[in-house]
Amino acid sequence: MSVTLRELKIKTGVVKRLFKEEKYYRQEAEKQQKRIDKLTEDGTDKHTIAKQKEVLQESLNMIPDCQNQELKQAEEIFEEVNKEIENE
Repeated sequence: MSVTLRELKIKTGVVKRLFKEEKYYRQEAEKQQKRIDKLTEDGTDKHTIAKQKEVLQESLNMIPDCQNQELKQAEEIFEEVNKEIENE
């Protein structure tokens, strides 16, 4: 089974998108942490701060997921390119 250039471009695009998503989640986590710090300084009630910490944790949980997907996709590309090289 030969991989086409189009398929490689699609898979490469997926990896690029996942890198952007990871960057986005990191930025969101940083913004959320600053928001929590400000709420804490301002003496906001604990319930509101707890909810904001949940939002922060959701962003932090997405980072490893993106990394795992990036790695999986990159490995697939690598394997397919190696198969093509071996078949030449």
